[in-house]
Amino acid sequence: MGARAEAAEATRLAILDAVVTLAGERMLSDIALDDVAERAGVSVQTVLRRFGSRAGLFEQAHQHGREQVIEERRAPVGDVAAAVRVLAEHYERRGRAAVLFLAQEEREPFAARITTQGRALHRSWVEQVFAPFLPRTRSEREQAVDLLVVACDVYTWKLLRLDRGLSRAQTTRRTERLVRSVLAGLGTVSEGKSDV
Repeated sequence: MGARAEAAEATRLAILDAVVTLAGERMLSDIALDDVAERAGVSVQTVLRRFGSRAGLFEQAHQHGREQVIEERRAPVGDVAAAVRVLAEHYERRGRAAVLFLAQEEREPFAARITTQGRALHRSWVEQVFAPFLPRTRSEREQAVDLLVVACDVYTWKLLRLDRGLSRAQTTRRTERLVRSVLAGLGTVSEGKSDV
């Protein structure tokens, strides 16, 4: 890639990162192209030239953010402690933004689309990471996945970390204990020791 192409790609990423960051700080309807341009260190004209419209920009920013989330949530299959640590790190980085999106989903169709896809991504992550512990029968498996989705949900993190004001370490330990309790109820893993 030549210097010009590298500069263009750096500009594109700066603009997309600006949207992703701003979307974690304020309502989508409150994000103006001026804000994006200022945060990215470019002009509004550069943003429009690159993405065509606000809608086009937001669509590409959504895809960019989704790719980041998938990468951040990579966790070893069958390792409860590692999975919870990965999730805790992800929520420290993006939990507040996720809660903000959830607050907008009933009024903002784009936010609703993001949260719907986020729920599907989260459920898929739970099914993948905890696969070795899940029951074989469909109905029991669905129930187990439902419980693990709740144990690992961003609202669970919010209740512990933001509402209760627990430290990151306390939140992580309690989430792990909750996950292990669900798995122990399935008879697939012991609750183990957890310092809560």
